[in-house]
Amino acid sequence: MQDYPPLVSGSLQLLFKHFSQRSEVLEAFKQVQLLVSEQDVENYKQIKSDLDQLRLTVEKSELWVEKSVVYTGEELAAKMAKEPNTEEAVLSPVQDGESKPQIDGNKANNYKIVKEILLRLSKLCYGNKKSRVQQQRLLKNMGAHTVVLDLLQIPYEKSDDKMNDIMTLAHTFLQNFCKGNHQNQVLLHKQLNLFLTPGLLEAETMRHIFMNNYQLCNEISERVVHHFVHCIETHGRHVQYLKFLQTIVKADTKYVKKCQDKVMTELVNAGEDVLVFYNDRSSFQVLLQMIGSERERADEYGALAYHNTLVELLAACTEGKNVYTELKCNSLLPLDDIFYDTIRIHIECCVPSKTNWTLLFLISRPKVKTAYVNFVNHCYVDTEVEMKEIYTSSHIWKLFDNFLVDMASVCNTTTERSHADLALEKYVTETVMAIVKGFFSSQFSVNHSNLQTNQSIFIKLLQSAFRIYNCTWLSSAQKANIESCIKTLSDVAKARSIAIPVDLDSQVNTLSLKFHSNMVQRAAKDWRISARTRPRKEPLGGPDYKNIIEKLQGVVSHLEEQFSPKVQAEFSVLVDVLHSPELLFPEPARLRCEGGAFMSKLIKHTKKLMDKEDKLCLKILKTLREMLEKKESFEQSGNDLRKILLTRYFGNQKLLSKSELGSGNSSSGGFVKQSPGDADKPATTVSDIQCLLDNVGATEMVIELIVNTKNDRLFKESIELGIALLRGGNTQIQNSFYSQLNKQKKSERFFKVFYDRMRLAQQEIRATVSVNMFEVTCKRRDDDSDVSSIRVKKGKDSGLHMRDDMRGQLKEASSVTSKAFSAFRKELDPDLEGLGQNSEIIGTEEASEDTQMSPAVSIMKPILRYLQLLCENHNSKLQNFLRSQNNKTNYNLVCETLQFLDCICGSTTGGLGLLGLYINEYNVDLILQTLETITEYCQGPCHENQSCIAKHESNGIDIIIALIVNAINPLGKDRLDLVLQLKNNASKLLLAIMESCHDSENAEKILYKMRPTELVDVMKDAYKQGLQSEDDDDGMGDEIKPKDVGHNIYILAHQLARHNKILQQSLTPGSGLGLGSGMDHDKEKDDALRYYAKHTAQIEIVRNDRSMEQIVFPVPNICEYLTEESKMRVFTTTERDDQGSKVNDFFHQFDNLYNEMRWQKKIRKNKALFWFSRHISLWGSISFYLALLLNIAVAVFYPFGDDEDEGTLSPFWNILLWVALGVFTALLPVLPKPIGIGFFLVSLILRAIYTMGLGPALLLLGAVNLFNKLVFLVSFVGNQGTFTRGYKAVVMDMLFIYHLWYAIICVLGLFVHEFFYSFLLFDLVIREETLLNVIKSVTRNGRSIFLTAVLAVFLVYFFSIIGFLFLKDDFRMEVDRLPSPGKRDLLSNSEVAGSCLNERCPASTPTSVPGEDDGTERVCDTLLMCIITVLNQGLRNGGGVGDILRRPSKEEPLFAARVVYDLLFFFVVIIIVLNLIFGVIIDTFADLRSEKQGKEEILKTSCFICGLERDKFDNKTVSFEEHIKSEHNMWHYLYFMVLVRVKDPTEYTGPESYVNKMIAEKNLDWFPRMRAMSLVSSEGDNEQNEMRSLQEKLENTANLVAQLSGQLAELKEQMTEQRKNKQRLGFLGPPQPNHHIPTH
Repeated sequence: MQDYPPLVSGSLQLLFKHFSQRSEVLEAFKQVQLLVSEQDVENYKQIKSDLDQLRLTVEKSELWVEKSVVYTGEELAAKMAKEPNTEEAVLSPVQDGESKPQIDGNKANNYKIVKEILLRLSKLCYGNKKSRVQQQRLLKNMGAHTVVLDLLQIPYEKSDDKMNDIMTLAHTFLQNFCKGNHQNQVLLHKQLNLFLTPGLLEAETMRHIFMNNYQLCNEISERVVHHFVHCIETHGRHVQYLKFLQTIVKADTKYVKKCQDKVMTELVNAGEDVLVFYNDRSSFQVLLQMIGSERERADEYGALAYHNTLVELLAACTEGKNVYTELKCNSLLPLDDIFYDTIRIHIECCVPSKTNWTLLFLISRPKVKTAYVNFVNHCYVDTEVEMKEIYTSSHIWKLFDNFLVDMASVCNTTTERSHADLALEKYVTETVMAIVKGFFSSQFSVNHSNLQTNQSIFIKLLQSAFRIYNCTWLSSAQKANIESCIKTLSDVAKARSIAIPVDLDSQVNTLSLKFHSNMVQRAAKDWRISARTRPRKEPLGGPDYKNIIEKLQGVVSHLEEQFSPKVQAEFSVLVDVLHSPELLFPEPARLRCEGGAFMSKLIKHTKKLMDKEDKLCLKILKTLREMLEKKESFEQSGNDLRKILLTRYFGNQKLLSKSELGSGNSSSGGFVKQSPGDADKPATTVSDIQCLLDNVGATEMVIELIVNTKNDRLFKESIELGIALLRGGNTQIQNSFYSQLNKQKKSERFFKVFYDRMRLAQQEIRATVSVNMFEVTCKRRDDDSDVSSIRVKKGKDSGLHMRDDMRGQLKEASSVTSKAFSAFRKELDPDLEGLGQNSEIIGTEEASEDTQMSPAVSIMKPILRYLQLLCENHNSKLQNFLRSQNNKTNYNLVCETLQFLDCICGSTTGGLGLLGLYINEYNVDLILQTLETITEYCQGPCHENQSCIAKHESNGIDIIIALIVNAINPLGKDRLDLVLQLKNNASKLLLAIMESCHDSENAEKILYKMRPTELVDVMKDAYKQGLQSEDDDDGMGDEIKPKDVGHNIYILAHQLARHNKILQQSLTPGSGLGLGSGMDHDKEKDDALRYYAKHTAQIEIVRNDRSMEQIVFPVPNICEYLTEESKMRVFTTTERDDQGSKVNDFFHQFDNLYNEMRWQKKIRKNKALFWFSRHISLWGSISFYLALLLNIAVAVFYPFGDDEDEGTLSPFWNILLWVALGVFTALLPVLPKPIGIGFFLVSLILRAIYTMGLGPALLLLGAVNLFNKLVFLVSFVGNQGTFTRGYKAVVMDMLFIYHLWYAIICVLGLFVHEFFYSFLLFDLVIREETLLNVIKSVTRNGRSIFLTAVLAVFLVYFFSIIGFLFLKDDFRMEVDRLPSPGKRDLLSNSEVAGSCLNERCPASTPTSVPGEDDGTERVCDTLLMCIITVLNQGLRNGGGVGDILRRPSKEEPLFAARVVYDLLFFFVVIIIVLNLIFGVIIDTFADLRSEKQGKEEILKTSCFICGLERDKFDNKTVSFEEHIKSEHNMWHYLYFMVLVRVKDPTEYTGPESYVNKMIAEKNLDWFPRMRAMSLVSSEGDNEQNEMRSLQEKLENTANLVAQLSGQLAELKEQMTEQRKNKQRLGFLGPPQPNHHIPTH
């Protein structure tokens, strides 16, 4: 928290060191070098003493190096005494520390000592490779190179021969020190400036530094190349300079294309001072004189050697088919000049003269001829572009004629090997064979007439090659070269119908047949010879040396395995410490660190570290990035260490968020930490941490680092931190980057960095990526014919036919065998580097190095990922900002990204059909990222970016189309998953370019660049691959499947088909388009199209601007699990809202439907449960029929056992039952299911009753019914997923409760009484919708009915009171008593008399108890009995209660009251109230019926989604049926909502993102309401044409305004400049009358 930067940096260094102790220990162990043998110890002691002596001698160089001031011996001794050695000797375990180095008083002795030391050090680097590497590593670890580099910087007189010798030895040591050791080369490369001098020794050392180091050569700067070319110009034509240039253009047998271009450019710019060719008359004589001079021939660094080296350098610059250097060399050394000199030499050779011997020597001079022939081969024959002159002229045939002489010479003069010309043999077997093979196998075929004219030379070449092939002195590599050349010549002869002599033809055929066997025999022979001649001496360092080294490596690897989780845990604790530093301090001291103050200070300090302390800056950036990464699960040891460290630093306190600690700012409280015990559990979202870092300035720091840093590692780490901040599409971070760039005017420099990086990457790709198309073609052809450890023969002659998988296995086996053989040879002879430069045995590791990307290209992947995340979630502001920043200089990164895709896929150097030659396993991830980034640019949609990409002048669209329609081989043979990802991303990109486009312009541009039927072919192939992969492996994990890729391509074709009739027809199954003729092909295509059509859906949505858009999407796999029952239920029961739309209710059912899909998907894994749940309707029908049969049996036969004839039948009926059972059993598969099952069950039960008896039969039927109901319950739970929804959902699920009670009643009927079975008949109400409507007619208006019934009860109560008070005697009813004697009348007067509790009760007339013959009773002696009587009898009788009262006489005084009483009850209760209830029920039933009819009518005549009726589609292009099936299919909308639910939000397209937002807001405006695109298509076309014309006019107007604005700005600048000039004139002198300034 201090403000002093050095103190802050030191504190951070200490903090990082404290939390990296284990990693430092691990690194230290990795650097350990064991001294195993006695010789190692002796070498160490000698090197230690030598380096101490040399270091002291270098430090005191002014005492012994001779200069203009000379010291005497006494002065030297005095000076040494005054400057004692203050260096503390570093003791090692093998040093006693007694002797210390001293400076000799005699200068000559010091020279001698230094020479001896350098010789000893250099000698250590000799020997075999194994020993040399070990000693080089020992010298490096002891710092020998630093001491020698200090020695080179000693000032001395150039005339001092002794010092010159020392410098020569020093350079020799450095050359040996880095020979074949890439690590030591890198160490010396850091001191490159020391060697950039004109010295020849420095040039040789530089050559060794770069020798066979591809990475250093590829990264060489133009300054170094220019330095050496300039040295040639200014310091003479020295061969050493050219050899350095020759070294850097080819490293590890790989051509460094970038270096070739740089060297060729510098050579051309240098001109004649460097380029000396002797190709004119005068200079040619000079060349002849030099060749004739013995001295020149022997001089390795003379003018002749310089000329040869220069030609070799030019040949090396053109190797690897570099178009740029080929054209340059053609202009520097034309073909006519080369062969003109050769012709002149031949002519002069025939003339006896003094120079004939010279000329003959030139002809037989292998070194000169090798240089020129290689130049011709690489510059004119083996080229990227065709050099017609070499194939049309006769020069090459004259050269071949000269080759015949050399080949004959090689064959005839090799009988005595001691006198053999090895250089000539190498020239013939390598150089000559290479140019002959290259010429005749060239993709630019040889002129047929030329070949026929020189047929004799061709046959002589083949014969001479066979003669050389039969020589016994050939090595394996030489023999392989000759075999390859013979094979090429024989193929040309067969292809061009050249007549070959019979004996020669037989030899060719024999060689072809024996090619494979010869190779295997040679390999086995060499192996046996090597085994026999294996040296018997013990390995270096004693017998245990190898074992000890392996043990050390085992210890280090074991230590790394043990330490790795602890290192990670230690670093994670550091992240927590920087995360919440305030918790390290007591409460009072926490205030300074809270609220993000520490993180803000850390970020501010990181900006200051950018230039000075980049390593510390890198550590901080890595730590910040680690905060944003998800916590890794450490191993147990790591977790234990983490808990210990957390407890040590934080104690037992809980790591709370900032807001919980009282900061009060929720935006800054993102770091929610946990207690040490739960340290590995996620405590807060990554988004919160991203926002916190943004609040303390992380985004600003990332921008400044990207803009200002020059360090590539720091730049990459800054990009990675930016990616971590943006990961997940954090909108706040995106807006923060936008505001930082836009408002603070940093965008121009920021985007310039990315623009320059993209440009640099494209230059790097063009400089390093080169593909020989013909070589690949030949290789492909050879692969078909030769497959072995090198190649194995397969062709017509061999008769061997293999499948592709067998061929691949043989290739793999041969590769492994060759590797094992090479490893065995190297173990026998460590100096053996390989089988030769031209050996065809190339390991896969070497091949992989060829395809490694340079840092300038590999950095593009994080850059593109960063740009993609800037636009994540379709951020339109940043999408447009990446295209145009409205600055003085705009950097269109959208177009530049497309240009980068164009470059990396090789369209700038080759055809689009050869993408597979440029795309490999190492750059495919970068291409995938590029496609994803461009897709993110377009989605949303961003129409400006879509147009920008579609209209770009590069081949970007062609590349994207080619990625889809072309086979990407050879990558597709080994990594089909990567190819599928490429095609998938490319198809998504094309869809993004057309996304939400209301015009057809982009689609037409895409269609213009492809054949429409190609898409059908590709999707058919993808479907076929998907079927094969399903057969091979049921699951592919998370990898993309071929069918999914084909599905995306089908959707792309579906979108394009709107604008192309041919493509539209080809997408129709049975059309016969898109493939070749053939029923099998057509069937495969139709199957694929039917599959994709079935799993593709389309909907129409309404955008915010009320425009409609059609979306085509793949149906998610989970939608297949939606049952038909659920579909029918939703379709028939979805209710309309107030506006007449069903969408609202449909939308609210989505969650239940989605949960049902998930549950159905889950139970599919349980096959038994799925089988039961699938037949749930069957189990329900069986339950109902069994319940019906049970009740019939009970009704017919109950009570059981009363009839003696029970269970017996006459013989006729007995036989008839058996026959019926057999017939219905046989008809069970034939009859419809319900009928067949019903008849079968009836016959079976009747037969069981009369066979087993009624009691056992009922028990059996009851048990079967109970078991069936339990199966039904299991099926019901399986279908609904009842128990997964929680307890409340189970209790509230009335259907489940009903079926549970049904099962309970079955149990009661089985174990309690048979009458319980009667309740099961109510299941008919649930099963039949008509009965349900009957029930609903009562329950739907139940409140009205209930209130009316309550009113009826009130009226009954009222009438009962009146009857009780006034008409008690009229309430007499006839009764039928039971016949049993002694039963008393329950309503006797004696009982009634005491029941009146009211004193005002009316006096009752005592009546006598009626006799037993009297059949009447009083029923209104109490008010309760009166109420019951009126309620019971009054409501049940048609005339009301008067029908059961006593009939009064007209004479009685209450006769009139009685009449009024009866009439009122009849009219009020019977007619009005009861009919009210009946009317409500009847009206409700009628309403239900009409509502049902209305629903059915709506379902038939209106669209479920938009609500449009059938008549709207009359006389339209789309019928109503097509509309509801394809345009507005209700299930397609459900599937789309499921797709939005299951899809990763970062993968959303623009429409999907829009719909997801609307669903989250529960806004249904995206559903079309009373609209359909098909109804407004004609009007829309006219509007679209008008809009397009208006848009074109607006664009023209905008361009005109822009031009006028530019002209006005220029005019304004001119006026301002004139005004300034006038002001200057006013200051300089008085104004002239004519405003003219006279010139002086």
